[in-house]
Amino acid sequence: MLPNICHRCQTNRALFLTTQRTLQISSVSLITPLAVGLALSGCATGTQIPLAPSEAPSPSAGVSIGQRDLTPEEKQVIMDAVAPALRNPGSAKYHWANFPAVVTEDSVNYCATVDAQSPYAAYNGRQAYIVKAQMSGNRVSSAVIGLVAGGKDFAIVINMCAKYGLDPRNAS
Repeated sequence: MLPNICHRCQTNRALFLTTQRTLQISSVSLITPLAVGLALSGCATGTQIPLAPSEAPSPSAGVSIGQRDLTPEEKQVIMDAVAPALRNPGSAKYHWANFPAVVTEDSVNYCATVDAQSPYAAYNGRQAYIVKAQMSGNRVSSAVIGLVAGGKDFAIVINMCAKYGLDPRNAS
């Protein structure tokens, strides 16, 4: 155990290091520094208050106003990206948020929740996650996990998603 580092930061760091091994090098440059900074910022700033949906910024550039449901194939791509961060991915129950109907960029961030066992017992249950979804023909073709957290760190993912105008609490 490292001195002078809060338990939550050590847990987040361990979760991040586990998740980081699953990232592809090409995606590390965008999501990894953001996830590390956000995960560790909780120690410096104290408890973060989740943003209300009305306080969230407008959707990120390249995303239209219209929304759609993910196709079963797209859901599978996202589940494959999130699964390595879960203890028993086969028993996970995903709650899906709407997805932009039209995406004009090569990739888009997506936030939702999953009920699952975490590698860390304190985080079992509802967990929020953010993935970077690569697009091909306006469909999700691949995805890379950015961060997944539950328990008292659920708010970290909510705040991260809010930066993109997303709210995983809207998943159903």
